[in-house]
Amino acid sequence: MDFFQSQESLTEIQWILRAIVSFFFLLLVAKLMGQRSLSQLRLLDFVMALIIGNIIAHPLSDPELDLKGSLTTITVLVFLYLIGVFASLKWSMFRNFVESSPIPLIKDGQIMYKGLSKARISLDVLLSELRKEKIEAPEKISLALWEPDGTISFFINPQHQAVTPSDLQLVTKAFHYPSTIIKEGKMDLNELKRTGKDELWLTNEIKNTYNLGVKEILLATMDHNYHIKIFLYVK
Repeated sequence: MDFFQSQESLTEIQWILRAIVSFFFLLLVAKLMGQRSLSQLRLLDFVMALIIGNIIAHPLSDPELDLKGSLTTITVLVFLYLIGVFASLKWSMFRNFVESSPIPLIKDGQIMYKGLSKARISLDVLLSELRKEKIEAPEKISLALWEPDGTISFFINPQHQAVTPSDLQLVTKAFHYPSTIIKEGKMDLNELKRTGKDELWLTNEIKNTYNLGVKEILLATMDHNYHIKIFLYVK
């Protein structure tokens, strides 16, 4: 366990052990911090990512810094982060401090220049985000909001929205998400069991319908009527 302590120099094995311990420790930290910290960063998430990255980087490059102190510091910071997340859920004043309200960027087809300045983004960024959403003109937008996580929410004017079956009062079938039963030549037995079918049934169905073996299939999905769709390896 000497690689935890500060030394004048470390052997190659000790450097490797430091890297391995740091890697799995950061995985555990990310798990504790939750999915929110892995998506678009908010203020609290950004501060934590910046501090943790800085703390863990130094003992991985400087043998005179002990790893134990860095891991202890990060552990304390993670608990403070979790307390901060809990506080933002419980108290609106703290939430408003760490998570600002959405900023209007477009309203009734008009670009809000003050909103752009407040969000600190340029007109080019706004136009780029419009292109990503396949929206060719700002006047088609009823409302665009700059969210606390750095994304933009667009609400299209009803006049420019696509016609839906409900607008035409058409009756549609219920949506059923297909089950993935084969991935890369291997059956997903848990998913297959959930559908009420077994391995023998699937093998026979694939053989009778497509004259293929399971290992020849890249992906296979099954709908609620037990119809199987397959995708083969393409070279």
